[in-house]
Amino acid sequence: MGTTERMGQARVRQVTAAAQRYRATSDERLAVERQQDAGVPFPDSRQALAARATRLLDRHAVPAAMAVEVVRAQPLSASDAYERILGVSKELQAWSFLPRGARAARTVARISVRENGRELPLGTGFLVSPRLMMTNHHVLSDAETTRQCFVEFDAQVTVDNAPQPPTRLELDPDAFFVSDERLDFALVLVAPGPDARPPGETFGWNRLSAQPGKLIIGEPVNVIGHPMGRLKEIAVRDNMLQVRLDDFLHYRTDTEPGNSGSPVFNDQWEVVALHHSGVPRTDDQGRLLRKDGQVWQPGDGDDAIDWVSNEGVRISSILRYLAQLPPGVRSGPLSEMGTESGLGLRESAASAAAPPVAVPGPAVTTADARTGLRARQGAFGGRRHLVFLHGRSQEGKDPEMLRREWAAGLNQGLVRAGLPTVDPADAWFPYYGDRLAQSLSAHEAVPRVIEAPGLPPAEGVAPASPTARAVYEEVIGEAAVRWDLPQDRQPEVERIGLGDIVGGLQRQLSWLAARSDLDAWTIALVFRDVAAYLDDRRLRDTVLDCVLETIPEEGEVVLVSHSLGTVVGMDLATRLSPAVAPIHLTTVGSPLGLDSVYKRLLSGGPKRPDAVADWLNAWSPSDAVAIGCPLAGDWADALTDVAVINARDRAHSVVEYLSHHEVAGEIGHHLERR
Repeated sequence: MGTTERMGQARVRQVTAAAQRYRATSDERLAVERQQDAGVPFPDSRQALAARATRLLDRHAVPAAMAVEVVRAQPLSASDAYERILGVSKELQAWSFLPRGARAARTVARISVRENGRELPLGTGFLVSPRLMMTNHHVLSDAETTRQCFVEFDAQVTVDNAPQPPTRLELDPDAFFVSDERLDFALVLVAPGPDARPPGETFGWNRLSAQPGKLIIGEPVNVIGHPMGRLKEIAVRDNMLQVRLDDFLHYRTDTEPGNSGSPVFNDQWEVVALHHSGVPRTDDQGRLLRKDGQVWQPGDGDDAIDWVSNEGVRISSILRYLAQLPPGVRSGPLSEMGTESGLGLRESAASAAAPPVAVPGPAVTTADARTGLRARQGAFGGRRHLVFLHGRSQEGKDPEMLRREWAAGLNQGLVRAGLPTVDPADAWFPYYGDRLAQSLSAHEAVPRVIEAPGLPPAEGVAPASPTARAVYEEVIGEAAVRWDLPQDRQPEVERIGLGDIVGGLQRQLSWLAARSDLDAWTIALVFRDVAAYLDDRRLRDTVLDCVLETIPEEGEVVLVSHSLGTVVGMDLATRLSPAVAPIHLTTVGSPLGLDSVYKRLLSGGPKRPDAVADWLNAWSPSDAVAIGCPLAGDWADALTDVAVINARDRAHSVVEYLSHHEVAGEIGHHLERR
């Protein structure tokens, strides 16, 4: 019996079981429908409403100002207040709903099998850790079947509705494979691609949560998959959770058989269930019915079945199953699934070590400091130069390895853009990491041996210099306001229990962290160094002088800068020799959109330096450092803004930014021109 035939039989068993559960819960479903007809939007328990509203507010999925607005007009019971907040969440979505959905979609892949010389689509899977993919047991029932299968990421159309070349990866069930027939799930390790990177680093991955409050009855769900093996499709909005069972969810949505193994998301793009079966209409004997009312026969095909609902396996149930596996199994790839899964041992340990430790050492003289790498003579014709300008936190690193990392990211994007790749040796790499670290130590009135214990991130890394701290607070405060932190409604906020997220430097920083894919320490450290650079003229001069030691003295420059490097680069453009022109500028992950930053530039404001002929600015909506983007609204001179979706946990990564074809393509076209 072939794989597809076995899968078909297993799927019929799952469909039949789903139909039985659907019939058994008919009274609950009718009760829900009666309440909704009576005007109750979320006919769920008070406890469920409270858990859901709390999760939304804790994660800032509903702006606190908006939550205040909907409950402040009149006295409300707790349940009514929860319903108002949930109504805001359901009806009004932030702009980030779409790019976050696009990011979630990148984690989804089509699963196919090699059988009798053919490649046949089986279903859908999605990444739940850097290396693990989840799908249904009836799609991948055992390791032997899985060895014959492969997955394709980005099997979809582009924004212009043209087919996008997919990325094919192999499955490695011998390294890890776990499944359960009753819960109809399978977890398998996905082998790295030619770049040797775990697939989650390229396509992102979904953090599964065992916590309550992810979805209530009456809320919509969103499903992304490959129905009937087609290119990726998404079902959004006209879908609703109907019934919640101990291990399963019933919901309305448009799905087809190939969606087996698809992730079911809430509106915050958290996975709430693993889609595994449509629910068919049945007769009194439990037999499946066709749309014409006749009893369905296997030869009739799935399209003939009268589907009335859909069923997904609750993610919390799957996580409970995994938590009961032997410790030896849980200490392997399962430990990479994140802290909220209850299995994320490695991430938990990494998070505990996240606050950096700065141990003061002996002062390094200018002669000892590495100042970067020149490009190979004659690169790009000798009159055109590629320059990479890095950001903060590069002290103690090997400039050659950094240059290779940047080139690797750029080459990924160039390949996707269909352009020639570059040799790392052809790029200039000014290196100021050590010099910046030395200057920052001198900048502090009292050296900071550690940047964390006993202090929240905002205070743990705050500059000791009063003037630099003032800039630091201004930058964080402006970024928080730009991301809709409520400013003037503290009494009402406290009345509904939101006081802990408003006011104070740490609350502003926590707001930024909750709204982005960066942790509070990362945001605080970047903004601290930006503030120190902008505040202290001697520190700024030290950095600029260091960069000028390794920079072309004439010719056309393609300047690519990241993070703090974008601020340094904008100042640098005012100090370069007139023989260096034109400059083709690319900035990524930049804070240049913040008034508190650009008003302190050497140019005196948001004005493009004369030497800069054109400017591409790339930003990710989940990158809190780039919160001032897009830049075009603030900068007087024409520039091009490009929004890209970076992988989770890599929202501010320069390699992630450069790997996008839109970003790399612009750089590559400037390097190609003759």
